[in-house]
Amino acid sequence: MTPATKHPFILIVFIILFVFPADSTPTPSPWPPQFYALLYRTVNESNRIVDVWYDWPKRRMINVLQYQLGKLLYDVEWNNGTSFYFTLDSTKECVTRYFEVGVLPPDWLHGAHYLGQEKADGFLCNVWEKVDFIWYYEDVVTKKPVYWRFYDGISSHVLKFEEGVVLEDEKWQAPVYCFQNQKGSDRSQAALFRV
Repeated sequence: MTPATKHPFILIVFIILFVFPADSTPTPSPWPPQFYALLYRTVNESNRIVDVWYDWPKRRMINVLQYQLGKLLYDVEWNNGTSFYFTLDSTKECVTRYFEVGVLPPDWLHGAHYLGQEKADGFLCNVWEKVDFIWYYEDVVTKKPVYWRFYDGISSHVLKFEEGVVLEDEKWQAPVYCFQNQKGSDRSQAALFRV
């Protein structure tokens, strides 16, 4: 008999201590530097499909939102806090907004509070909450995002997540009318975001 088989209790203790450490709290996976995601989003009982391209090396992100039975809206976000919201149809709508926060870095969930595991959209997920603002669900097996929910009830279900997919550079440019005589009134902004 080998020493390990003579003392199975020691072997079990070794496995418990070193294979399953006491602090096995999962940490959220950083986002890949570039990805494409297809989302189903609900905002105040309004539905939309969202195509997302994330490009951290160039510090930019674009959301193409198809409102249910409504308009197609482009949201191009830059790391300097500038976001352009525009249509490419004959209405030529455009609003520019400035935010204090730019594009989220890949490790934006660093410091999030782990809440445990929960089923979401049929997947067993690790769940984190960050600053009472977002609840983020990540598949336990693939480490891909499955679902997230914001404090205000906006929820996104991830239908597709493809690492390394990059949108062509020319697709990121806001149209010229976004730079011509923009007054950005509340009325025009409300019309642009209406379903």
